[in-house]
Amino acid sequence: MRIAIIKLSAIGDIIHTMIVLQFIKKEYPKSTIDWFVDESFKGVLEHNPHINTIQTISIKEAKKKKSFIFFFKEVIKLRKLKKYDLVIDVQNLIKSAVVARMIPSNQIIGLDKSSCRESIASIFYSHKYSVDHSLNVIKRNTLIINKALNLNITSADVNKKKPFLFYENSSMDEYISKELRNILFVPGASFDSKMYPPEKFAQISNEINGNFIIIWGSSYEKLIAEKIKILSPKVRIINKLTLNNLKVLISQVDLVIGADTGPTHMAWALNVASISLFGPTPGYRNTYETKINKIIESKSEVNPLKIDKTDFSIKDIEVQEIVKASKDLLNQ
Repeated sequence: MRIAIIKLSAIGDIIHTMIVLQFIKKEYPKSTIDWFVDESFKGVLEHNPHINTIQTISIKEAKKKKSFIFFFKEVIKLRKLKKYDLVIDVQNLIKSAVVARMIPSNQIIGLDKSSCRESIASIFYSHKYSVDHSLNVIKRNTLIINKALNLNITSADVNKKKPFLFYENSSMDEYISKELRNILFVPGASFDSKMYPPEKFAQISNEINGNFIIIWGSSYEKLIAEKIKILSPKVRIINKLTLNNLKVLISQVDLVIGADTGPTHMAWALNVASISLFGPTPGYRNTYETKINKIIESKSEVNPLKIDKTDFSIKDIEVQEIVKASKDLLNQ
């Protein structure tokens, strides 16, 4: 069976879909699974033994160029691919639905108009399912795959998952301490109100004995990291990492603390302890809590269908609550 999975972006969303791969391969070991992703995020998927081919599409570049012609050229080339038995659009947006439609296949599977975030996307699918949009995103993704491939991926299966991010080994010795517990701060996020205040990150580092590392992905995030370091000189800002080296680093730390953003979700995928901080986005929906992966949410009422980017309630999460959760995880 030839299967095409479409999840174009972003890091966290791709990770929350990748969980299904190990279960598909267990049930269909001889299947071919190709993944369609935006060129800028292919590094998340690289080296995964369950993926046969990573098919890249430069949608982010088309958006940057504001060019529909560029986008059309990107998707029209998909018509030349060998036919798939199933194309499964797990993203269910108009752009991903167009990609799904352009791939030669026997069936195109997606969600119905009441389940898609962009309801028009549903017109591109030959087989449509209903899955509540407010469900936990990992449960939502496994439900889509269960329906599409007649599987039975359960919460118990997800809880017993094997780490599913893979990488080429690269030395992180210059950042990793052999004497202290290694704690990674992820202060950045896709918009400001998702970010925990830098002064509070600094306070956390002053309450725990450890080797604190800060990562950043943009010049703006680097400024935030530098502010944390000014307030707490013990933290270390490291150089910008490739996606491969980011996976390596996260696999070697003892704890990751960050917002609702890609690198924090990587910790869950790698079975590394983490604390995910939520303000304007729904913690119950956007990540998966385990014995070692904890969620701390603000008291804000969040509508998963309409995120309020003016909600800065994440700043109200108490430092001591995070410190206590950190010490509990580090002492397990």
